[in-house]
Amino acid sequence: MRTVLLFLSILFTLTGCVSPDRSKAVVVIDAGHGGHDSGAISGEKLEKNLVLSIAKKVRKALRRNGHPVYLTRSGDSFLKLGQRTRIADRKEAMIFLSIHANASPNPKKNELLSGVETYYLQKSRDARSQRIAERENAAVLMGTDELSKDVIIDSVLNGPKIVESHKLAIDIQREMLKRMKGEYHDVKDGGVRPGPFYVLVGASRPSILVEVGYLSNTKERQRLFESDYQNAIAKGIASGIGRYLDNRKKEIDI
Repeated sequence: MRTVLLFLSILFTLTGCVSPDRSKAVVVIDAGHGGHDSGAISGEKLEKNLVLSIAKKVRKALRRNGHPVYLTRSGDSFLKLGQRTRIADRKEAMIFLSIHANASPNPKKNELLSGVETYYLQKSRDARSQRIAERENAAVLMGTDELSKDVIIDSVLNGPKIVESHKLAIDIQREMLKRMKGEYHDVKDGGVRPGPFYVLVGASRPSILVEVGYLSNTKERQRLFESDYQNAIAKGIASGIGRYLDNRKKEIDI
């Protein structure tokens, strides 16, 4: 019950009334995993290192556009679930973005699965979304009982931020693919998907999770650790955030 109260207190900290002015919009970027939690491991490459590198490039791209940007971690440290979203609350962020990398659950499919996917918080019957969410949730939910997990996620599924998170996910996925396909024509579009990612639960603002690619795919893993490829991802995310803020402002001005 203590876990439930913690997340509900985080959830209702803010009213959600924030300015859509893109020049002032604070963005918090969460590089997944860290410390003892390496995330996906393939070909001696670690997810935690990859996503931190990309997170820093996204920060650079956003700051170039005038955004105040904060990282949940800037080094190899592990943060508990509540710590990640509390940072977004303390900074009064308008957007919370969590960056991860994927991996095939079946070695026989390592070279078959690839692509970029963007998720927003929602329960889903899609087996793929559930599988990926379970993997990403494993470390941050350690010690949380099943009843607490259900109460936590059910408390926000009908909240106004779900709709905005979906819009944000669409804009970021579209812009990422546009940037990446400009130089890498065979990048696969994994689409925008709902998923029960608990790292998105406590954030009182539009929140999404990006899976930048599959470490288990040899070709994609090689690309993911190339600076140019990471820059394409980062610039796409930054462009998507800008598009979302512009669209949001238009909605309010109408």
